[in-house]
Amino acid sequence: QELSSITCESYPGGSEIIRESLKHRGVPPESLDIVLASFAKNTISQYNSSLKAWWNFCIRNRINVYESSPTNVLIFLTEIFNSGCGYSSLNTYRSALSIILGKKVTTDDCITRFLKGTYRLRPPRPKYDFTWDPLNVLNYLSSFFPYNNVSVADLVIKTVTLIALASAQRMQTLSLIKLKNIQFQQNSILIKIPDLIKTSRPGTCQPLLNLPYIRESPQICPALSVKSYIDKTKTLRGEQSDDHLFISVRKPYKKVGSQTLGHWVKKALEASGIDVGIFGAHSTRHASTSAAHSAGVNIEVVRKAAGWSDSSNVFLKYYKKDLLRPDANYVEAVFNI
Repeated sequence: QELSSITCESYPGGSEIIRESLKHRGVPPESLDIVLASFAKNTISQYNSSLKAWWNFCIRNRINVYESSPTNVLIFLTEIFNSGCGYSSLNTYRSALSIILGKKVTTDDCITRFLKGTYRLRPPRPKYDFTWDPLNVLNYLSSFFPYNNVSVADLVIKTVTLIALASAQRMQTLSLIKLKNIQFQQNSILIKIPDLIKTSRPGTCQPLLNLPYIRESPQICPALSVKSYIDKTKTLRGEQSDDHLFISVRKPYKKVGSQTLGHWVKKALEASGIDVGIFGAHSTRHASTSAAHSAGVNIEVVRKAAGWSDSSNVFLKYYKKDLLRPDANYVEAVFNI
């Protein structure tokens, strides 16, 4: 195939490549923006490095970026595999290529076989086989009480970590909490998330966070922490906060994103003695759901809390971990204490 004139330019970015590929596949100009809206910004960002690698591969080998054969895709994926990437990463590359080449190419039998081969040769391994005990973090967070003596900086770290553990939601979801969507009830706080999130699909329900008041343990009560945080930051809020619950701890006190929330949660984990070299902010989902399941909470309840569908096997496949909590009776028996 001859090199397309457009590939003579430098890499234009993921959005432009996808736009151009849609044109090549016959999407009319008046429909382009609507079709492009189906791709979340995070999805385009996730695929950007894969698309750039494909772009450079095509430039180097004088291949049309938007029209290629399964043979060329196999050569490309083999290069990626030989560079050290494993099955999971290669699947991301294939997903990215399916956007611009179409699934007919990327689901070719030889490509499917190739990926199965990479799975056997370099199988994916979980980041860790166990998770931390939430009690360690809760014990640390309980020291920040009563709230009249706690700084905003410490209170926001405590609040976001408690919500993460109580809801098993992603940082992205927590970053979308707005004051107008928080309902204070007698025994709990309800938080609606109407904004689109990673798992939003037509026909699926948006998250509804239910934070009960734990009156017997107010020092670790997520609902009380939320209420106290709102009260303490009331005078700091302005137009910059855009009605978001979580705001920066320094002027101009603007809304913060998921990365900042993750940084705060990670600080709480580290201060609690959790190895943050292994566990990041996302591990709150592992720890929360694993602890709930270990305590006898029904798997359906765990799925619902974390935002997984009724038929989802995500928890059992990826999230169910043994808690790093030694069983005293077992240890005593083994060591004959």
